[in-house]
Amino acid sequence: MGQKDSGRKQDTAQRIFDLLKKEGVLRPCDLDAHQIPRRYLSRLYQKGLLERTARGLYIAAHAELSEKQTMVEVSKRIPKGKICLLSALVVHEMTTQSPFEIWVAIDRKARLPQVNDLPVRIVRFSGEALTSGVGNHLIDGVTVPVYNPAKTVVDCFKYRNKIGLDVAIEALKEGWLAKKFTMNELQKYAELCRVKNVMQPYLESLSA
Repeated sequence: MGQKDSGRKQDTAQRIFDLLKKEGVLRPCDLDAHQIPRRYLSRLYQKGLLERTARGLYIAAHAELSEKQTMVEVSKRIPKGKICLLSALVVHEMTTQSPFEIWVAIDRKARLPQVNDLPVRIVRFSGEALTSGVGNHLIDGVTVPVYNPAKTVVDCFKYRNKIGLDVAIEALKEGWLAKKFTMNELQKYAELCRVKNVMQPYLESLSA
């Protein structure tokens, strides 16, 4: 009986490690769909086989992680949020900024997420401004929703009072030089987010 129990535990542990290879980060609730008891995460953590990066978030011990790992953790904790503004600029390599906080867009009517142990900056979007221009990026093996380059630049102009107009202009120039978007894409999102008049002089300077 003891050997059977030991074998079952090893099989369960292996299933968890297989999930980690696929997901990158696990929450206890992620085990439910696979009918794995949540207590196994704590057991593997106590044995030093898993690391706990924040409350309720586990990764494989000694995993090689990128500088964007916190972004992954935040995305797991706020599954309906979208990585935006300064953090999206980092993903798209369109800024020299290194924001400490992870900028996340949520619905204007959504309840404020309680994530006190991770550096998060919440911004509220609504309607198409929230749902349009979202792409999936693979970061440390985890799929994270991030606004595309054109939408991100437009958002930066819309929220220029929060992040600074100079940051928005830098992102526009960097993205344009790197051919990360077209003029049509910029104009589409500028109209959608109602900053067409604000951006027009800067857009004209790109083709001057």
